[in-house]
Parts: sequence; structure tokens; C-alpha cells
Amino acid sequence: MLKGLIFDVDETLVYYEGYDHREWFENWVKPELEKRGIKLDYSLYSKTARLELPRTYVKKLGINPVELWRIIDEVNWKYRKKMLAEGKIKVFPDADALEELKNLGLKLAAVSNASLENALLVLRAFDLERYFDAVFGKDYANLDGVKPNPYLIHKALKALELQPNEVLVVGDSENDILAAHRAGVKAVNVVRFGRVEGADYYVDSLWELLELIRNNPV
Repeated sequence: MLKGLIFDVDETLVYYEGYDHREWFENWVKPELEKRGIKLDYSLYSKTARLELPRTYVKKLGINPVELWRIIDEVNWKYRKKMLAEGKIKVFPDADALEELKNLGLKLAAVSNASLENALLVLRAFDLERYFDAVFGKDYANLDGVKPNPYLIHKALKALELQPNEVLVVGDSENDILAAHRAGVKAVNVVRFGRVEGADYYVDSLWELLELIRNNPV
């Protein structure tokens, strides 16, 4: 019986108007790293961000990986604050369905590859935090524990006190689906920007997710 849902945050509940990953790195992150004497190009950054290389790989360059990611996350917080002030971070209109999902008696968690502070910043900006029993972001004690690693999904399951077969993971990306399946949880792909292969269920909106749950005790 379904008892809980674990949601991705970025591009599932909120989206970023005009965001370009490389441009963000070159204009926001790289200058701040250089101020601290850290040289890191976009190619290596993106490989570690996507876990094509472990995040500890930068130790080979004499860079402390925890320090590196704390700086990146501080920059990201400033970037998000600016984007919010300019109205360029927006909530998907169907996020209202969270209230109805909560009213079904389900436990809800949010899990993000961003830092906890950055995840909470956008959730609070749109008054979404109140729907969640637990929120998790990047763990500096386990930098490689971000999705598609199942680590954060396991943390959410523990916090919700639920078993993998009692939960669905809801997200927009392949990382969400892989993390769910590696944790033994079924995954719902919210088709925001294209269908991701491998999900157990597909919905076009959170309202459709609500109907799926109401009509099928998945």
C-alpha cells in the first residue's frame, strides 16, 4: 500500500527561466573559485557534478572537495536569491496538487542534489516546505551521495519510517529514476521537458499523479 512520496525539487516543483548550466558556471562559479585560488574548468566540474568522476577526484589537483562544494553552494545561493528577486524562478502551477496529496494521508519528502539551504530557499519562496515531513539536500559528509546514488532516497525512507515498497519517487530526470530503482523504489516521471525512459509510471502533471494514486493503489 502506498504511504509516501519522495519528490525531486528543481525542474519537478520549480523551474529556472533562462538558466544555462555552463553560463552559470563561467559567470558565477569560476570567478569566485579563482578569488580563492582554485582553478577548475567547466569540463572537469561537470564530470564531477554528474558523478562521471567521483567528487573527491579534485584532490588530485590539490583542491579540498568539501571546500569546493561549499563555495559552489554559496554561489548558488546568491544566484538563486537574485533569480527569485527578478521573478525568474517559478513554481509549476500544478504544485498546488501537493496539498491534495497530503490530504490523502501520504507522508511527503523532498530530495535535492542542491545543498539543503538552496533547496529550502526555493521551497520556502513558494510556501512549499509546509507540505514536506522531511527535506534533504547534498550531504557534505558523502559528496558522492547525490542522485543517481540512492543515498538520499534511503535517508528520506528512514526519515519517513517507510519501506521501499510503500513509496514512489517523483522526478523529471534520469537521475531521479536511477536513484529510485537503486533504492528499490518505483519511480514516476513527471514529463516536464521530455519523457525519460525506464520509469514505472508517467504523468504530465502532479494533478495526473493525484489521479493515478486515487484510481490505482500503486
